[in-house]
Amino acid sequence: MNIHVDIGLVQPAIALIAGILILVAPSLLNYVVALYLIVLGVTGLWPHLLG
Repeated sequence: MNIHVDIGLVQPAIALIAGILILVAPSLLNYVVALYLIVLGVTGLWPHLLG
C-alpha cells in the first residue's frame, strides 16, 4: 500500500494545531514551538532521506 502525503497540506494543519495549543495552554509554548520546528524539518527533509 502506497501512502502519499502532500507536505503542502501537512504544514498548515500542524501550524493550526500548534496555534490552538498555544492559545489553550500558553505554558506549553516552548514545547509546541520545538515540536513544530522538528516536524517541519523532518517533513522538509523526508524526500531527501529516502534517496
